[in-house]
Amino acid sequence: MKSRIGAHTSAAGGAHNALYEGRDIGATTIQLFTSNQKQWQGRAIGAEEIALWEKALEETGIGEVMSHDSYLINLGSPDPALLEKSRMAFRAEIERCHLLKIPYLNFHPGAATKSTEEACLETIIASLLEFEGVVHTRLLLETTAGQGTTVGYRFEQVGAILHAVHKKVPVGVCIDTCHIFAAGYDIRTPADWENTLQEFDKHIGLKHLYAFHLNDSQKELGSRVDRHACLGEGKIGLEAFRFLMTDPRTKHLPKYLETPEGPPVWKKEIALLRSYE
Repeated sequence: MKSRIGAHTSAAGGAHNALYEGRDIGATTIQLFTSNQKQWQGRAIGAEEIALWEKALEETGIGEVMSHDSYLINLGSPDPALLEKSRMAFRAEIERCHLLKIPYLNFHPGAATKSTEEACLETIIASLLEFEGVVHTRLLLETTAGQGTTVGYRFEQVGAILHAVHKKVPVGVCIDTCHIFAAGYDIRTPADWENTLQEFDKHIGLKHLYAFHLNDSQKELGSRVDRHACLGEGKIGLEAFRFLMTDPRTKHLPKYLETPEGPPVWKKEIALLRSYE
């Protein structure tokens, strides 16, 4: 079977359309929003859409689909009202994944806003433990760039969350290449990747790594600024992505492009990544 490579495709007009757009760009996996990522009120998914989704899955052969949660959700919020709203919205995200049998739900851990990072991490852990026994989709903590007050930009922070919940809730990690580079983890050469994967294994454990977001970075190493660039057109460079496609620890893991130019460029980037296999 081909390795799973794809992009964050559009679910406009129904979730099944994201699968067809994936097929059109040569993808074997996709990431999508199951509802509008900028609205609190999630949409309902009915029997007709589920049937269309299942038909599209069969027709496209796309697998290991990943949903991305709403940008509004903050499972670490110090504001009780916003925290409750976030937990309810996250529960709805999980329910939509269950309806579509989506195996992964990617989410940004949270932002401290007016609290400390330590308090934010504790709140995220408490939020995730609310889903003990009710979630079947694996929840993937996305590594962040550390912009603003977001947490999850250090492997120690991601590890603290994961190790507190993984025996009770199915969780894992999705590495975003732009984010970890902006957070200060160098990945430009195989030797750099070796050091970074050793750090990941030390604080999180490579067995908990389930996926990658593939993005180059407009900003420098350690900038803590999240600005995606097309592969090879940023500060990371193509050697980093060749490594991920060939190293035994990473080549089999699903990889999702979130580069800025959209489907025409994604098609070229997927072909480029395939050429490295």
